[in-house]
Amino acid sequence: MNLGLYIHIPFCRKKCFYCDFPSSVVSEAVYADYVNALCREIAIRQKNMPEAVLDTVFIGGGTPTVLSAGQLASILGCLQAHFLFTNQTEITIEANPGTVNREKLAVLKAAGVNRISFGVQSFSGDILRQIGRIHSGAEAVEAIMNAREAGISNINIDLMYGLPAQHITDIMDSIQKAIELGVRHMSVYGLQIEEATPFARLESQGLLQLPSEEEEAAMYEFVTRFLPEQGYQRYEISNYAVQDAKCCHNLKYWHYQPYLGLGAAAHSFFDGRRTANTADIKKYINALQGQNAVLPVGFAEKLDRETAMAEFMFLALRTTEGCAWQAFYDYFHMDFFIKYKEIIETFSQKKLLEVTATGIRLTSLGMQYGNTVFSSFLPD
Repeated sequence: MNLGLYIHIPFCRKKCFYCDFPSSVVSEAVYADYVNALCREIAIRQKNMPEAVLDTVFIGGGTPTVLSAGQLASILGCLQAHFLFTNQTEITIEANPGTVNREKLAVLKAAGVNRISFGVQSFSGDILRQIGRIHSGAEAVEAIMNAREAGISNINIDLMYGLPAQHITDIMDSIQKAIELGVRHMSVYGLQIEEATPFARLESQGLLQLPSEEEEAAMYEFVTRFLPEQGYQRYEISNYAVQDAKCCHNLKYWHYQPYLGLGAAAHSFFDGRRTANTADIKKYINALQGQNAVLPVGFAEKLDRETAMAEFMFLALRTTEGCAWQAFYDYFHMDFFIKYKEIIETFSQKKLLEVTATGIRLTSLGMQYGNTVFSSFLPD
């Protein structure tokens, strides 16, 4: 049985001002205990599903590359010692450009990493300082070049628009720089102000100066028009790739396929059940110590049929190919044109959805207002 696997490294050198992901700034002494606990979880999980074959691995965070090269190689070695892999398994690691060098990248390549995702956000030093990033634009360029020299040619960068003090020329320049560097995949996100972040506090005090709605709309229009013109196919709301460079792991999420999550706060989806490990790093480590080690599950639920069908629809609709009628029918033995007749008709009339030869998909306008469509599928 093929399976995707996600590993969470919940550490950062510094929390970015916009970030609400489960990550912490801790003493480096904790890293070794965490890696040991993670390897213990790997062994336990594999015993519980010996038939699993990993065809995608994604190491995310946090910032996985705050760990040493040796610690990262240890995690990958432990994974390969316990689980079966295909001969084409995609192995991605997220990295902050300020936490990698030639030596670390060479170790990652030797350990099996064949795809890297850099959290660049912008190549402008002024913008990077505004959002609390620890790297400079020059370090981002150097990291990308070093990754390619190490033999990791499948490179993604994350970029953001709608940032404080940002003008459309910044996102234009950043995308042009990425193209010149030969980046094969770009994830481009609009800023979302999340609760309990420094940006949320500044906004509540009236101190966060963001681009106007018109400026942000112009940035969005540029991104969605220019990248396809340059050969980067838009295949999901925020993701663009040259040919054969789509992220296979993320496609599993959007295609409602099973995945296993390891590490503190990691989520799994398998056999209609969603589980999550405890987000408390200390509890996670303690649960996996000693002879009586137990899986550090903090949450588990069996999805009811209505919720499962809704999730299948709106996850598939995130992709530009949309939701296929046959795939939905094979999974639920139900016709979504009947199940969601009113929703499909309503948003088709609003030009947010369109019927295709294989199912339905968001229109270009729908891609801009996807959350409005997605929420309509959720049960009351």
